[in-house]
Amino acid sequence: MTSASSLNEKDHDDAGFENRRDVEADPQHNIDEEFGGHEARKKLEKKLLLKLDIRMSILIVIYILNYIDRNNASAARLRGFEKDLNLKGQEFNTLLSILYVGYILMQIPSNMFLNYIGKPSIYLPCCMIVWGMISTLTGITKNFVGALLTRFFLGFVEAAFFPGALFLLSKWYKRSELGMRTAILSCGSLISNAFGSLIASGILDGMEGRLGHSAWRWLFYIEGALTMFVAVCAIFILPDFPATSHTWLSPEEVRLAEKRMEEDVGVGDESETESGGQFHGLVMAMTDWKVWWLALALTSLVVSLSFNAFFPTLSATMGYSTTITLLLCAPPWVFATIVAFCMCRHSDRSRERFWHIAIPLAFGIVGFIIAISTMNLAARYISLFLMAQSYAGFIIFLTWVSNSIPRPPSKRAVALAFINAFSQLGNIAGSYVWPKNWGPTYAHSYAICISTNGLCIIMCYLFKRHLEKKNREFAQKEQEEGRPAGFRFIT
Repeated sequence: MTSASSLNEKDHDDAGFENRRDVEADPQHNIDEEFGGHEARKKLEKKLLLKLDIRMSILIVIYILNYIDRNNASAARLRGFEKDLNLKGQEFNTLLSILYVGYILMQIPSNMFLNYIGKPSIYLPCCMIVWGMISTLTGITKNFVGALLTRFFLGFVEAAFFPGALFLLSKWYKRSELGMRTAILSCGSLISNAFGSLIASGILDGMEGRLGHSAWRWLFYIEGALTMFVAVCAIFILPDFPATSHTWLSPEEVRLAEKRMEEDVGVGDESETESGGQFHGLVMAMTDWKVWWLALALTSLVVSLSFNAFFPTLSATMGYSTTITLLLCAPPWVFATIVAFCMCRHSDRSRERFWHIAIPLAFGIVGFIIAISTMNLAARYISLFLMAQSYAGFIIFLTWVSNSIPRPPSKRAVALAFINAFSQLGNIAGSYVWPKNWGPTYAHSYAICISTNGLCIIMCYLFKRHLEKKNREFAQKEQEEGRPAGFRFIT
């Protein structure tokens, strides 16, 4: 087993894995004996995963509400939000972008704190209650400054959820299982775009003037209250980490959960990899060039996906009423959810990431080109489907990050948070990529999306080549030393 000192090296993921034995391949290590044999272990593992999947499913609901609360300003814009708050010029775009300032600032500290306390079942729902309350308060704002403050603090608190959820998944699932689970979680954001539009359509169409409030204010009241209700339920459903989850698992299941993670990369997740405390993980992540490379690539991708926040506006260019415009937003995101699910499932089964990222992004580029080329209603609507399905590449990219920086947990927690936080710079920039005066064609906006999409594909390809080189080096060293095949990066 690798010495503790080797785990302190800057290039932990590259150097450390070379010298670790593969637990599954070691004939002296009967990994199934303590669970009653191979068949008994398979049954126990199936039972464990079923329990885990049921509890983790609440994350999908939370993510749907997370995105709805974040993006409801775009729907409110269609029913007097700008007029009632007397917004001028770029002020609406500033309201969208300010959310990501708080979002960026809090992600790394939040994940470090989560890794330290080991209680996501308490921490994540408490953050959710606060952001639901802030979202509700957006409905009582009277001017730009009030809305600006609620949007800033909304991002500040919402920052805890997504990197925290990714980290929680990576603590329970093996790399071959992580893609599908990340996909199912991330499909929550796609579903929220579909059903968020349907919910907004119903509220905006039926609540105008009720109790003397505008319909867009009811939108914030109702969706914020729903978020707080689900948060209370989540406290009793969400699991903690394997090392701290004992109330709903038997001791044998807890041991199996820990053993699975040890087998996945040939080293345990906690005691065998953590040696320098929480801030050591921060240093390891910040000095690993792979973290910065993936952060830049994801930022470029996020800029190309900035159409998401303006989807009702882009749908409105087809000239229909507010209600029909919001209803037309739903089918492209339902299609995107199906594509993401299928692509992620195949990516896990084939243990391949790059082409499963590049192909959806390439189809997204086709959608941007169609939107630039014509104002034909059918063609532009088809282009919205092609744009939306490019989110499949985004989801698989997030899985690739977890796969490529697997240990130790403190480094993985910081890396996931930093990469996701850094990429939000793309959302800040993207908030200004769609000014009204570029409409209704938005040709310049689509051109920016094509460029950033293409840059992400190129960066991912270069990263794939690097990982393939490292895998060849691992294989060569194992052959020279007569060791069985061990850890390999998924490319």
